[in-house]
Amino acid sequence: MTRIFLAAIFASFSICESIASTDISSSFPQKPIRMIVPFGAGSATDLFARSVAEAMGQQTGKVVVVENKPGASGFLAAVSAKTSAPDGYTIFFTSNTTQVANPNLFKSLPYDPVADFTPLALLGSGENVLVVNAKSSIRSLSDLINAARIKPNTLTFAAGSASSRVSTELLQQMSSIKVTHIPYKSNPQAIIDLLGGQVDFMSTDTATGIPHIKQGSLRALAVTGKKRNPLLPDVPTMEEAGISGYVFSNWFAAYSPAGTPLPISTKLSRLFNDSLKSESVKQFSKSSGNLIEFRDGVHLRAFQADETARWAKIIKAAGIVAE
Repeated sequence: MTRIFLAAIFASFSICESIASTDISSSFPQKPIRMIVPFGAGSATDLFARSVAEAMGQQTGKVVVVENKPGASGFLAAVSAKTSAPDGYTIFFTSNTTQVANPNLFKSLPYDPVADFTPLALLGSGENVLVVNAKSSIRSLSDLINAARIKPNTLTFAAGSASSRVSTELLQQMSSIKVTHIPYKSNPQAIIDLLGGQVDFMSTDTATGIPHIKQGSLRALAVTGKKRNPLLPDVPTMEEAGISGYVFSNWFAAYSPAGTPLPISTKLSRLFNDSLKSESVKQFSKSSGNLIEFRDGVHLRAFQADETARWAKIIKAAGIVAE
């Protein structure tokens, strides 16, 4: 009788817990959601986040606010996100920069990219495009490499993200040139100085670079993907331009603070999945050339571990010493 009684109690607790979980997720959200982005307005991550925020707002009937916190290689945004309440109302909409590159670029971080966050969804991937000012005498990747070899460390490159920096450092290592790194808070800010002639070139995300290329203010030298970008059909890949074996990509993902209840993180994951099918996200993909692809939090956790190891090899190959 005692065993039967205890079993009944445990069953009752399980049912109550299940009902409570269902109630939590079914009523969520009840107020605005905040999306923290570690880069400035106009960056690929920002534009992607805003397209998702629009779709998610339409789905839930609640405002989804995008909050840009650029600077310090994403540290500011990551810390803000990790210290927020784990209630589902704060989302860290980020990229490989904060979650896999920074652990390999810095000796210590003010956040733990694994322990401090609950993975929600892997959202998509993209590539970079190597660009110079349209007025530059550099008209091809060969021109850039030759100029850098004639005067080592004279050419400057801007970088507003880890992807921007590491992709250029990799070029530097694979082509045996020496150029000087100029850091920025985000790629849109870096492009302003590239347009103004303060720096010589940069490797930027396609979402940020393509509008300027189409307008004629920037000249594209090469794209970093395996294939030519359909939005830039006349621009060669890095390999076609002469750097054998060069391929570089970036990705986007969403997290919530560690400790977010499973029913809430599951609901958010589903909302992201539905949002990626929206017209606003399709338009972002169409205008930027980024691939949109959903994977749930379980997949993201495993993917992040694999990517951390892969980026460690890329950064080592590029000869970058942790700061």
